[in-house]
Amino acid sequence: MLRPSPAPAPALRSVLAALGSPTAVREARTPALRAAQGPLSPELPLPVHVLGVAGTPGQAPRTRLAGWRFLIRNGGRAIAAADTMLTPDGWSFSHFFEGPYVSATERALLQAEALPGPYQPRLLSVPELYMLTLWLHAEPEADGATTTPAAADLMVPLAPAPPGIAAHRPYQVSDLLPVLSTRLAPPPLLGSAAPA
Repeated sequence: MLRPSPAPAPALRSVLAALGSPTAVREARTPALRAAQGPLSPELPLPVHVLGVAGTPGQAPRTRLAGWRFLIRNGGRAIAAADTMLTPDGWSFSHFFEGPYVSATERALLQAEALPGPYQPRLLSVPELYMLTLWLHAEPEADGATTTPAAADLMVPLAPAPPGIAAHRPYQVSDLLPVLSTRLAPPPLLGSAAPA
């Protein structure tokens, strides 16, 4: 069972204002949004966290809250998404987009509903690997801004996932994060001596 945390009211208002603006919708690089017939509604708000590259070995990787994402529904299905970002003036609309991660997010959320136990859904972005995962936080009452993955959390990589990582398969945090940390580690310097 999923228990989403509520999005900040200003983030939702900024998306509703953008959806109500013919200019914002017309100028969006989202053909599905421009061609949509009928009402558009922002749903399923998810906090978007970004995994930090630099970390201390043996410590939990650092993440930071980067924004909130809303799936834009039309006719019973998600056709696009809207991202918001934190500015000095508060939460504001960033951009609309479409592509494989929209349907992959919707699919992963449906899969997660069938998992035992309550989870708080979030997204975890790993920009250096061109990867996005559904982060199922095991503390459903936690603030969506908490940034440290817990041992009981699950990660569900969205399609397309990097080679060697199965999309739409739930991973324990302890199984997936070491793989990501290894891939994100800087390569050894050429010509450097091997440790003694």
